[in-house]
Amino acid sequence: MKVRKRLSACVQGLGVSVLALMSIVVSVLTVLSIAFIPLGLGVLTTPAMVGVLRKHANQRRLLAAKWSGVQIRMPYRPLPHDRRSGITGQVELCTFLLKDPATWRDLLWLQVDMTAGYVIALLAFAFPPYGVEGSVLAAGVWEPIVDAGGTYWYAFVPVTSQGTANLAALTGIGLIALGLFVSPLLLRTHFLLAGAFLAPTPQMTLAARVERLTETRTDAVDTSAAELRRIERDLHDGAQARLVAMGMSLGTIEALIEKDPAKAKELLAAARTNSAEALAELRDLVRGIHPPVLAERGLGDAVRALALRMTIPVETEVEVPGRFAEPVEAAAYFAISEILTNAAKHSGAARMWLDIHHEAGMLRIAVTDNGNGGASVAQGGGLSGIERRLGTFDGVLAVSSPPGGPTMVTMEIPCAPVAPRPTV
Repeated sequence: MKVRKRLSACVQGLGVSVLALMSIVVSVLTVLSIAFIPLGLGVLTTPAMVGVLRKHANQRRLLAAKWSGVQIRMPYRPLPHDRRSGITGQVELCTFLLKDPATWRDLLWLQVDMTAGYVIALLAFAFPPYGVEGSVLAAGVWEPIVDAGGTYWYAFVPVTSQGTANLAALTGIGLIALGLFVSPLLLRTHFLLAGAFLAPTPQMTLAARVERLTETRTDAVDTSAAELRRIERDLHDGAQARLVAMGMSLGTIEALIEKDPAKAKELLAAARTNSAEALAELRDLVRGIHPPVLAERGLGDAVRALALRMTIPVETEVEVPGRFAEPVEAAAYFAISEILTNAAKHSGAARMWLDIHHEAGMLRIAVTDNGNGGASVAQGGGLSGIERRLGTFDGVLAVSSPPGGPTMVTMEIPCAPVAPRPTV
């Protein structure tokens, strides 16, 4: 690790120690707000103070990831969307926040942060400055100090002469070297200690996963039912109607074959056209359910073929180790298809980029365009539907789309390659 980075860890320790002192203020105000709930005032102030507490905790999560590479996930339950307005809604929100175990774990973290967390962060800062003090003593600074107050103790060295001042300087250099070594370790220890309280417990993770799987299972059932209704509608209005018309035409041809052969021949040609159109519609319908190229060649070739059919140029980069489970491939394919189609229709982009790779048990997909931006995961929107579809597989979706662009949609699906499928 470079010296500059180690010195940065020292300065960062000072910054974190100041934040740890701020935990005292946040803790006192939050506890007082909760204590005032029986008086009625706390019902109004507690949601705001819990919001401040969570911002304070989220800042520490951000610094942990940025400065020490320690990832601390957020354990908070999503706030209810159907909360009522007025005092009733405020009471509901206050009750909801106090029932969330993460709120009490955050409060417990404040107590640890203002004590052990503060000490560890301060130690991450203290060694190099204290070492500099020892080094300065040898430059003659020790004399006025000793003259004014007698023996000056630097660490374990009693400074009374130039010789002992030189020994203090050597000790200071050693402390600087020690600080450069231990400061990053102490800073990381501080963040690991915070993570022990701020990260979700296994029980909280399991409960959140069960809740998410329950929601996505319901969405999957609704999506499957809607898809079946679409297939039924397409068959009824398309291929089925053409087949019925073709059957009636064949009946008429059978009656006219001897009386009016010319008319029968004309109707036969129309029946042939109807049969070809019905077959094309059936093929389109089957392709919409599961594209043949996806079943035969896998996700990589399927998305390359999809990119070639887009009206906007799409650069594709696919690095996958093989095939995945059919449901995973289908979910990824149709998610990519919908994102590319929506971008081509609404983004105003001149070019798109598609990147797919598999790493550490995760299929990662990124779709980027140079359009106008402004995309979001709105309730009931296309991206929301994709998010629900991926949620069935514990997948996630994230959107970065500032006004003016560019837009990047990233998706992650936990999965592992499967053995090659036998060909028939």
